[in-house]
Amino acid sequence: MIVLARGQLMYQGSPQNVTLHLSRMGRKVPKGESAIEFLIDVIQEYDQSEFGVEVVAEFARSGRKPPQLTEEEMSVSTAAPTPPPANRGHDWKNNRRLALKASEDSDNGFDHSVRSPYNNTSRSWSASHIGVVHQLRFTPTRQRTDQKAPNPMSSSPGYYTYSSDILPGTPTPHSSDYTVNENDYLTPDVSPKTVQHLGPKFANSIFPEIWILMRRNFKNIRRTPELFLSRLVVLTVMGVMMATMFMNPKISMQGITNRLSFVIFTVCLFFFSSNDAVPAFIQERFIFVRETSHNAYRASTYTIAGLITYLPFLALQAGVYACIVWKALELRGPFYYFFIVLYASLLSTNSFVMFVSSVVPNYILGYAAVIAFTALFFLFCGYFMNSHDIPVYWKWMNKVSTMTYPYEGLLMNQYQTNQTFGYDPNMKPVTGFGILSSLEISTVEFKKWENVIIMIGWAAFYRLCFYIVLRFGSKNKRT
Repeated sequence: MIVLARGQLMYQGSPQNVTLHLSRMGRKVPKGESAIEFLIDVIQEYDQSEFGVEVVAEFARSGRKPPQLTEEEMSVSTAAPTPPPANRGHDWKNNRRLALKASEDSDNGFDHSVRSPYNNTSRSWSASHIGVVHQLRFTPTRQRTDQKAPNPMSSSPGYYTYSSDILPGTPTPHSSDYTVNENDYLTPDVSPKTVQHLGPKFANSIFPEIWILMRRNFKNIRRTPELFLSRLVVLTVMGVMMATMFMNPKISMQGITNRLSFVIFTVCLFFFSSNDAVPAFIQERFIFVRETSHNAYRASTYTIAGLITYLPFLALQAGVYACIVWKALELRGPFYYFFIVLYASLLSTNSFVMFVSSVVPNYILGYAAVIAFTALFFLFCGYFMNSHDIPVYWKWMNKVSTMTYPYEGLLMNQYQTNQTFGYDPNMKPVTGFGILSSLEISTVEFKKWENVIIMIGWAAFYRLCFYIVLRFGSKNKRT
């Protein structure tokens, strides 16, 4: 990693060594703060002090420790950046900047102080305001007028400022607080509509951008595996509990009840296991807003990369749970369909939780919203009341509920058969088709796959909503 400021090398090395580099400078990184962000803040503090970034560059070259800043000089986060003196040199013996010898015809009465009124204007840089430098010296000749004409170089953030260390007429950003002003790129008397873009808006095309974001996501998961491992451990432990609790169900009405309880608990478990994604994205959203404000990548590639990254991890979670409970509970039907239903359920619930987390302002409201929707989906999934018995004005909730389709799909996979699973009080056999008919669930084979398609459709819908919120709902402005 290389950090530059005003064309000079501030740091070169591994990101992990930034903390050590700062400690050698005599600056300790505050707890919980990024070392790289703190390094940028330190560079900005020196840039706005009387020492300048040259002392930091000298430390990077020779290891010579820069002079310590006062408390006032460190408090730059709330103060507007102030440009350095017009003429500056360096007296390394006293660690202070000295003014270079100006031209003989320069005005001796010129105020060289940092807070000079000549440096307190708010006009943006423009080539038409510079004037002609009459003599080629270290600094341009300053002409004093009767009235204090404002300096055409701005000292406020968001505009270019003039520095005498470079050739006259060359605009340079004053500090890392620089924000591009649209007018800086327009020549006089040129309408913004006639300006042509000189380069692409984004540094990478779509597919390389997706690959870069995927690599970063995998690195983040590898560095902080707690989120993924916590879900996997929960599903593994609950799978073992389900396998031992409902092991070898009997051919009786109680055995049928046990299987129904297992199915609805599995559906709820997979829904709740995705709730921990709420605080994860809310914390990452600040990074997304900061990076997209500088066109680092697109919202669409961010959404696609996040989806692709989690596909193998969701498949692993569903596969581990399915392998644990399949044999112990003597489940019937194709095993691959059982796995696909669990996988599609995880995918749809994860997409739903990501969408909710993109809308709410903080994780407290996010948890409240997810829990409320979970309760509604659970109520209308068809377990407490058959879908045909739900009042007409609430039937739409049965269709919207993402728990309806995995619940019906798992029951279809288990009971679409004439096999006897128990006996009623009249000792008549209860077959699988009879159980489905009593629950008002279809006995047609292709209906199983229709439920899978609907779950995948809900996952795509919520991801699309997630993208729309990121693309048009985020202000994409650094605060």
